Amino acid sequence: MAKKSKFFVVSGIILVIVFALVYVGVNLTSNLGKTNLQISAEDAAKRLKKLSSNIAVRTDTPVKGQIDLNPIDVADSLPDIDKFPITVNNTTDQFVEIFSSPEKSGTDVDGWLTDVASEFNKANIMVNGKPASVKIRNIASGTGVDFIKSKKYIPDAFTPSNELWGEMVKAGGIKMQLVSKRLVGNVPGIILSKTKYDALVQKYGAVNVKTVTEAIAANEFSMGYTDPFASSTGLNFLVTALHTFDKSNLLGEKAVQEFEKFQANIPFTASTTIQMRDAVKSGMLEGFVLEYQTYVNAPDLKSGYVFTPFGVRHDSPLYAVGDLPQNKQEIIKKFADFVAQDKYQESAKKKGFNNLDDYKSETPVVDGSTLTAAQKVWKEKKNGNKPISAVFVADVSGSMAGEPLNRLKESLLKGQKYLGRDNSIGLVSYSNDVTINLPIAKYDTNQQSLFVGAVNSLQANGGTATFDAIVIALKMLQEELAVNPSSKPIIFVLSDGETNEGHTLKDIKALIEAYKVPIYTIGYNANIEELEKISNINEAASINADTDDVVYKIGNLFNVQM
Repeated sequence: MAKKSKFFVVSGIILVIVFALVYVGVNLTSNLGKTNLQISAEDAAKRLKKLSSNIAVRTDTPVKGQIDLNPIDVADSLPDIDKFPITVNNTTDQFVEIFSSPEKSGTDVDGWLTDVASEFNKANIMVNGKPASVKIRNIASGTGVDFIKSKKYIPDAFTPSNELWGEMVKAGGIKMQLVSKRLVGNVPGIILSKTKYDALVQKYGAVNVKTVTEAIAANEFSMGYTDPFASSTGLNFLVTALHTFDKSNLLGEKAVQEFEKFQANIPFTASTTIQMRDAVKSGMLEGFVLEYQTYVNAPDLKSGYVFTPFGVRHDSPLYAVGDLPQNKQEIIKKFADFVAQDKYQESAKKKGFNNLDDYKSETPVVDGSTLTAAQKVWKEKKNGNKPISAVFVADVSGSMAGEPLNRLKESLLKGQKYLGRDNSIGLVSYSNDVTINLPIAKYDTNQQSLFVGAVNSLQANGGTATFDAIVIALKMLQEELAVNPSSKPIIFVLSDGETNEGHTLKDIKALIEAYKVPIYTIGYNANIEELEKISNINEAASINADTDDVVYKIGNLFNVQM
């Protein structure tokens, strides 16, 4: 009996322990789940108040700085041309250099033109009795246009994704001769999840730009597209949408008003296609834009999404640029003839090109001045009636001393020219503690001067309390939203990505998720992976500033988001 009693006692103790562990585990799991995604607005406000009350914050007295009122100098912001890789080198002294869009001048499925140009250079092509060759430089179409229009670097030839870019270069006063209307066939498209595609067909009878823009204006689904200043597909989508709104005048009042209604329900404009694809993977978007050649080479997209073509075709036209000597013009013509051979067009098909050849655009090719005006409309109206409220968070810890801090200052001082006047900005810096260098205010000339003065005064020392600074930036934005509830909050963190003081990402991640504030990160001599973790929470971009083109990249980022 004694042994039996002892058995029941031990068993009871074990059961109590098991139930206790299960109870703790369930509650821990529940709390963890709540911490990740499920805290309410009320809980978020309480948590923000609690976290911010434990952070040492001081406020600087703003000092004005000297501002530069000259227009943005694109050439000055562009990186050295060597930052854009040569994927095929010339093999002779007599050659032409060709700027080519990345979907055909890279490697593997994106390396069709790379392969064909290499074959051309082996073919012993003669011009004026001398061997000829080509040099291919991989460069995004929009960036290529910036180089050519600014005259910082002009190639002999240019093959962007579509003719829209050629028209923009012409409008910049640069001579462009169309040598070939099509090197290889491609089409841009709207990509929709199968579920959303079927729902739109059922309601509207068809899926096209008109029905998609109507559905988005009615807030029926979420869609994103890429920066029309840099992306061929993004520019094409912008022009096609405006043309759909008013075929007689894509810059008229009706088109602009319809665009504003549509744009008000666009949650996301991506700086790059990669950033947009990441947003899709997260489930944030039900639709986006992409070229068919990329779509057909992505098994995850083909299995779950439907492609609907739109806009002008992306047939990679080839232009001779500027006043070229006769021999260079002849090389370009021979190259266009060479790539048109059946065997090379067949090899293109294997890489996803030359499909959907029956597709014909209802949108006409628009002249360059109209395209530039359309970009301006997008810049001014992309946020609808929601101006941006942004806080810049600058790392001034000891590890940023010297060159990293100098480059951080340069980034902000040059990039601030891209900030829209209707937006509001503030500046926070941090080391061991947090300093509000500039409270949020509308970005007029006075605020611009105060911003420049605050940036110039930044000095590096001490530890790194990155997440304390983000908490204070969130608090500033919530206070701003209480006054201006229609504004859209954004945070830009400029840092080396290291944290050794204050709160951790784990402490504040749920807060960032609850407030849905995108945090764009820019890393200087940085732990990029740590910064990407911050940006990935709410689908923002992360830039590695350890490249000479950081000013150009930040200018593009501010142009898209601000």
